[in-house]
Amino acid sequence: MVARAEGARVEAADGQTYIDCFAGISVVNAGHGHPKVREAAKAQIDRLIHASSYTYYLEPVADLAERLAAVTPGRLQKSFFANSGAEGIEAAMRMAKAYTGRHEFIALERSFHGRSVGTLSLTGNMGRKGRGGPYLSGVAFAPAPYPYRSRFPGDADAVGEQAAAAVEDVIRYHTSGDVAAFIAEPVMGEGGIIVPPRSYLPRVKEILDRYGILFIADEVQCGFGRTGKLFAVEHFGVEPDILVSAKGIADGFPLSATIARPEVADSFRPGEHLSTFGGNPVSCAAALANLGVMLEADLPGRAARLGAAALERLRRDSRGLARVGEVRGLGLMIGIELVRDRGTKEPDADLAKAVRTACRERGVLVGVGGTGGNVLRLQPPLVIEEQDLETALAVVLDAIAQTRSA
Repeated sequence: MVARAEGARVEAADGQTYIDCFAGISVVNAGHGHPKVREAAKAQIDRLIHASSYTYYLEPVADLAERLAAVTPGRLQKSFFANSGAEGIEAAMRMAKAYTGRHEFIALERSFHGRSVGTLSLTGNMGRKGRGGPYLSGVAFAPAPYPYRSRFPGDADAVGEQAAAAVEDVIRYHTSGDVAAFIAEPVMGEGGIIVPPRSYLPRVKEILDRYGILFIADEVQCGFGRTGKLFAVEHFGVEPDILVSAKGIADGFPLSATIARPEVADSFRPGEHLSTFGGNPVSCAAALANLGVMLEADLPGRAARLGAAALERLRRDSRGLARVGEVRGLGLMIGIELVRDRGTKEPDADLAKAVRTACRERGVLVGVGGTGGNVLRLQPPLVIEEQDLETALAVVLDAIAQTRSA
């Protein structure tokens, strides 16, 4: 039972403190209760809490849209604000249809884009879609660029090239040629912290451009400094047509932004799509302060530095742990894939759950994900103290070594 939290520390109602290595599912990237974010939200509460940004002009909303236009990659300029990642993806879907006049989508196997009917239709994971179907038609799925579990032979670069080529096969053989957009997380979160080979997204973008298909970058989880860049897509040198942010955008306040190239955004007619609470001035004020903290303290750079050191240690110290199949990640978005046998790579979801419990009992909070439920997820606030991170890594490695699966 969580009572309070600050920075990368969580305190329970019984007084026990924990090192938080999950950040509310990659949300409080600037830390729990960052003073500048708190102060901005409190000041805005004293001025105005709600007036619907789709009825009236609100200064924090306009200021945030202007700041996002300045920091997002490429020609992304115009933002639509909602309350959650799922709503942001829904807006991107509708915007892509409006702009292209087409109606189909291509998504990735092992992906996750939200829990609404529309976003679950784009989700390539039966575990997340169960008991909710049937879903929307007009969605085709391409293989995930997942070298550890790829159906394609060769090293990571070869897997990236072949997975990209498969996107063109999906366009040609699995659709009616009416594809509005391809959607992907630049780093896949719920799928198991899957980092694509560097050649994958550039090659996919070439294919999409040839067919006149938009690229929607789902940065709901991997954005806002998490991977060592402000936006994960920047690692790959690719310019999306639409980018969706949420989670880390406001350091815990509910907000999402769907930002697009002007000509794509302008395909929406006035009143065609809106959200009553979207662009809430308190959330937008918090987001402005959060973005300021990100840039002033260079939290993306800090994530890159701490993440590289953490990955090096985890890879080195897990070599003797037979149940660790792979350690992977980018910045402070790290996955440890647990298996029953390294040869067969059979996922061990029971072990992952047991290790998560063992870590909590030793004062460290971690997540579990992956389509097999067997990937430990380490996604701490980017402000985590180096000593706390070192302690957490030691606890995780020891828990893996000492814990037995059910």
